[in-house]
Amino acid sequence: MKKQVSPVSSEQVHPKLSTTKLSKVNSTQKNDLPRISMLSVEEVLKSHILSLDIENCEAENDNAFFVADLGEIYRQHLRWKAHLPRVEPFYAVKCNTDPILLRLLTALGTGFDCASKTEIQTLLDMGVDPSNIIYANPCKQGSFIRFAAEHDVRMMTFDNAGELHKIKRYFPNAQLVIRILTDDSKAIVKLSAKFGASLVNTGFLLQTARELDLNVIGVSFHVGSGCYDENAYVDAINRARFVFDQAAKLGFNFHLLDVGGGFSCSHKSDGITFEKIASVLGPAIDKCFPSDNIRVIAEPGRYYAAPAFTIATHIISRRIVRRDLDNEHVPNMDVIQDEALTAGDDHPTFMYYINDGLYGAFNCILYDHQIVTPKILMKGGKFLFGETLDEPEYNCFIWGPTCDSIDCITKDGSLPELLPGDWLYFEEMGAYTISATTKFNGFKRSKVIYTTTDPNVLAILYDA
Repeated sequence: MKKQVSPVSSEQVHPKLSTTKLSKVNSTQKNDLPRISMLSVEEVLKSHILSLDIENCEAENDNAFFVADLGEIYRQHLRWKAHLPRVEPFYAVKCNTDPILLRLLTALGTGFDCASKTEIQTLLDMGVDPSNIIYANPCKQGSFIRFAAEHDVRMMTFDNAGELHKIKRYFPNAQLVIRILTDDSKAIVKLSAKFGASLVNTGFLLQTARELDLNVIGVSFHVGSGCYDENAYVDAINRARFVFDQAAKLGFNFHLLDVGGGFSCSHKSDGITFEKIASVLGPAIDKCFPSDNIRVIAEPGRYYAAPAFTIATHIISRRIVRRDLDNEHVPNMDVIQDEALTAGDDHPTFMYYINDGLYGAFNCILYDHQIVTPKILMKGGKFLFGETLDEPEYNCFIWGPTCDSIDCITKDGSLPELLPGDWLYFEEMGAYTISATTKFNGFKRSKVIYTTTDPNVLAILYDA
């Protein structure tokens, strides 16, 4: 199904989007931009697959590939500005480091949340102003702090006294943001076990910063990645207000609130949506921080990246295994035996092997707890994007291409019978996929083909 373009225009929600904002994509970068078509994702998938001759093509020409719809990123930006106009998005670079995604967000004027020296360097090389970067890793390598100091990246987080002493040694003029502990029990990926100062300790940390003559300017928090309860943000805002008041008593002048990430990209009304989060977060910010002097930022990652990327993979091999296979024995592959598919067996189990997996784009299953949904893209030479087949479905396993038995994408799939050479596609594959891809077993990262379903994107990237 084709993506629906938001009826909200850029003029309505982003009146300040001007050439001054867009000029950060310099002429050299423009010349380096890849070809960007104006086709739908469906058309790009079809064009690329039909151009392949799998039987005779050179090795790796038939690899899995992404289609990135830059128009989807742009629409997400307009959506953000429409529903959370007071909150400045600082994109979480770790989510997806695709260079064209970063260039588009740079041109749109977003800030960036960086976690390492390399991420900071990447953004500086793209012309991002250091003031639009927050070094949002509470526990940093000393040499990375020195690098930030050398490049005037002043905003950085902390959540412990040791970090304060380290920053005093390497970057005493930094603008510090205290990261506080929140309730992340309603998130897919919980972060509180690793980061965040409890409200019991925030007073001590602020007093330590005062004694070290460090400049703490605000509070940050993160309710967890993939948060599915919008009220978690309200609780976190109340905690941040408490710390603001603590800081005022110690003589600090806080003027920054960082509400972190966890924002859903979904449009499905039966689940958590960005609109549901914004409907409680926006009013909570205005209630607890009514002053216009408080700058509010956020660190969305999957919100921008996830919906823009679709991956297409083809089936490179297939096995037929015993019917009624006990799933809990799957890791012990000695229980699996090949069998010929007989006419009397109408409940076979298929094992499909595709050319990307857990060590590649599907690492999101391991690291981000994602559940991916395979859809048939091409079967028997027929292109089927967005279609539902009226055919019997069978239990199936989908495996990645490596020699590791952990490389399993799903153990409980249900698909019509497929053959080697058929293609599958997976939508919303932009978050924590490309950024954590490895070259295990010598397999390459799946390439990206770029398109845009909004013509404004080309104007932003090329005409700025």
